[in-house]
Amino acid sequence: MTVVHNFELVREQAIPELNAVAQLYRHVDIGTQLLSIQNDDENKVFGITFKTLPSDSTGLPHIMEHSVLCGSRKYPVKEPFVELLKGSLKTFVNAFTFPDKTVYPAASQNRQDFYNLVDVYLDAVFHPNLTPFTLKQEGWHYELEDLDAPMTYKGVVFNEMKGAYSDPNNVLSRWIQQSLFPDNTYGVDSGGDPMVIPDLTFEQFMAFYRTYYHPSNALVFFCGDDPLNDRLRIVDEYVSEFEPIDIDAVVELQQRFDEPRTITYSYAVSDDDPDAQKGYAAVNWLLAEGDDPELSLSFAILNHILVGTPASPLRKALIDSGLGEDITGGGLEPDLRELTFSTGLKGIALSNAGKVEALVIDTLRDLAANGIDQEMVEASLNTVEFALRENNTGSFPRGLMLMIRSLRTWLHDGDPIAPLAFESPLEAIKSRLETGENLFENMIAHYFLDNPHRTTVILKPDAALAKQQEAAERERLANLRADMGEADLQRVIEEMNTLKTMQETPDSPEALATIPVLDRDDLDQKIRVIPLEVSEQAGARVLYHDIFTNGIAYLDVGFDLHALPQMLVPYMGLFGRALLEMGTETEDFVKLSQRIGRLTGGIRPTNYTSAVANSDQAAVWSFLRGKATVEQAHELFAILRDVLLTVRLDNPTRFKQLVLEEKASLEAGLIPRGHIVSRSRLQARFNEADWASEQMGGVAYLFFLRQLAKDIDADWAGVLQTLETIRTGLVNRHAMICNVTLDADNWQQVKPQLDDFLAGLPAGEFAPQVWSPDYVTINEGLTIPAQVNYVSMGANLYDLGYELHGSVIPIASYLRATWLWERVRVQGGAYGGFCTFDWRSGLFAYMSYRDPNLVSTLENYDRTAQYLRDLKLSDEELTKAIIGAIGALDAYQLPDAKGYTSMARYLTNVTDDQRQAMRDQVLATCGADFNRFADALDQVSEHGAVVVLGSQDVIEKANAENGTGLKLVSVM
Repeated sequence: MTVVHNFELVREQAIPELNAVAQLYRHVDIGTQLLSIQNDDENKVFGITFKTLPSDSTGLPHIMEHSVLCGSRKYPVKEPFVELLKGSLKTFVNAFTFPDKTVYPAASQNRQDFYNLVDVYLDAVFHPNLTPFTLKQEGWHYELEDLDAPMTYKGVVFNEMKGAYSDPNNVLSRWIQQSLFPDNTYGVDSGGDPMVIPDLTFEQFMAFYRTYYHPSNALVFFCGDDPLNDRLRIVDEYVSEFEPIDIDAVVELQQRFDEPRTITYSYAVSDDDPDAQKGYAAVNWLLAEGDDPELSLSFAILNHILVGTPASPLRKALIDSGLGEDITGGGLEPDLRELTFSTGLKGIALSNAGKVEALVIDTLRDLAANGIDQEMVEASLNTVEFALRENNTGSFPRGLMLMIRSLRTWLHDGDPIAPLAFESPLEAIKSRLETGENLFENMIAHYFLDNPHRTTVILKPDAALAKQQEAAERERLANLRADMGEADLQRVIEEMNTLKTMQETPDSPEALATIPVLDRDDLDQKIRVIPLEVSEQAGARVLYHDIFTNGIAYLDVGFDLHALPQMLVPYMGLFGRALLEMGTETEDFVKLSQRIGRLTGGIRPTNYTSAVANSDQAAVWSFLRGKATVEQAHELFAILRDVLLTVRLDNPTRFKQLVLEEKASLEAGLIPRGHIVSRSRLQARFNEADWASEQMGGVAYLFFLRQLAKDIDADWAGVLQTLETIRTGLVNRHAMICNVTLDADNWQQVKPQLDDFLAGLPAGEFAPQVWSPDYVTINEGLTIPAQVNYVSMGANLYDLGYELHGSVIPIASYLRATWLWERVRVQGGAYGGFCTFDWRSGLFAYMSYRDPNLVSTLENYDRTAQYLRDLKLSDEELTKAIIGAIGALDAYQLPDAKGYTSMARYLTNVTDDQRQAMRDQVLATCGADFNRFADALDQVSEHGAVVVLGSQDVIEKANAENGTGLKLVSVM
């Protein structure tokens, strides 16, 4: 038996497909399990997970996730988590609450920084400073200013979940899960129901911690290039302090239904919502346990077949039916003990809910009986396999996603390595298909058609619901207050004041000194340079980045939108999808989609907008972003050539489907992305780039889509002519750019193919169009049926006299982690308070997220300048701010992201010399720079614009009582 630092090796397995070795260890005394993945990834990942099974919807797991990060034995500051955000080179720091587990992950490229993060997290979860005031701050508490004032609820999670419960998609997902699992822990809300959260007591809170937050219940994960010995030693130092205990943390299997069930719930809409009579319908199945890697992978492929693309037969049948505006339901859910599947439609007439259910069943019955198109199967198989081999996790560290996958079995006492080693189950599936087995048809018959454990969840809109919920909360509070004597009420006031005093009292220098921080000497003095070669081919600019990509060619084909008049800009939020989802002269969109899936790693549209550095110009581009293995690069070019030259835009039914899907997607994103929505609307009034971004993706775009849906019916000929005008104007190699990321040897194979591709495209005169946007100048209150607000305020600092200095980067980062965090989140009860600065445009913006306040948040923004003016930064705090800024500048990127970032810098005239000068200024930042920036923020307070997305009642009250002067604009 191999024992290292009291951990015995349980098993070891090489995973060649990940170029990694996995080792599962168990602590011989405590039973803590540790999965170690050794590979060459410099972006090291740690995570510790606890099985946390709620028995009610008070949000205990969620509130505990927040609370253990509020100070610990070794790090007795109010929020070590925030201190890490200030002064770490972290590439990821967060925590997640799932329905059955709570996960604390962190990542960094710097080994010492990584171990600092690990130590802070381990101390937080095993030795937190939990008090009744922790629960009051992070969970809920009574807010009472004086004996004559109304009593309210406040708390970070309480307000976060109010925001979540205002989002119909979140409401639908919650009811889907609870409808399928009425009898086990999945039948309650681990995040917390705002109506139930105030039932949570401190005794329950502490009992939950003692039950689940013990090393015997811990699953520890490491991935990356750090030494195994250090991993085991660090964890052993913590867990060895404890005695082993038995913990009952088994998710019981749900007893199966004898027959399907239909359940109807309500969701809030506003009185003047244009879609106030439209609902949701989702058909849902409980499938099977997720402990079989081959079955789980088969379900992942089947999910892609059924709903993964616009050409997928079940998704297409739903959209083609015209019963709704967009698909809903989420498809396969792989992260619970038992797999589930959900699909349906949003934007339906409630009378059609039964038709949606029947259509889903009939479509599945037809697929099982008559077979699935073989090209669809091949496309989905290739797409899933490509994703597994590429392991492209975007901005998430790769190791983090491996941890999430391993937990699917590990949490339920299964093999944590099995979900990572995909080669064997993939080959088994391929072999079964090659023998002619109707694998996916048989799965549909068994797991769907012959499975009575099915629910249909219907959401109906209710314009009175939000007011009823608010009234119910007021009544509950009024009754509670009526039962309290004066002494009780006085105690509430005293506890609230004590909490505020604790929140406002800064950590002592001695406490702050306990947080491990790197030295400035640990920071790279020089910028990281991405290889770039610029050339011209057939009149088009070609950017090439010599980066190792493991045999995958990444290609971005860009179109300068200044080739179009400004009136056509809103169409570009949609046009990229039209190119890929309308079909060509030789293929309908189904066959085209299948071809993309079979022969490439995917093609997706995106838009890029930015102010150009040191200029009043704007870079506004539309891209088709594709990827393929080098061997299949010629197929990628052939597909791009076909969609650009032979796209069929003359299908009003299909185009309207795209419009309605886009509209439904934007409406669904208003509440979960409210801070982004309000900031986009705010920034659109200051420069051309942000105006264009709002036209192609913001509230303006939503209004455009609603009108476009009507125009398609009233004047399709005019709409089609516009689309053809756009295509003709854009597909001009003199107005294009191609961006390629690939290693040099493979570039020699791909470059001639790119040359041929460009030579086959039209070449015409390119005279950039001059746009003259009509900027909004009034402050706006965008109304939605939500119980929280998203408050944005900002201004262009350059227009107000500010001269760029690199110190603005650590200053903005510091404000996010101190003043705004403390005033807007901790004291104000919002889920988040932020600020951003775009140094290309000069735009500085404040934002809040799921905020119960409006006026007080604006007041806190206005006080920011004085906070900076009075600030006396210690050397230690200044160092943290600089380290945090450098960490943001050096954010870890995968190869395709590096190539895209380099291209963005090229398009906006950002040179490496400028970047180095900025870095030098960041590293040389001093306390006086923070004080001086107060003058700039004074200008924001005096001249800044305001946009609020939130409740109409709250906005109207702010206008009436505080003169905020917000013009009401109904959004939903």
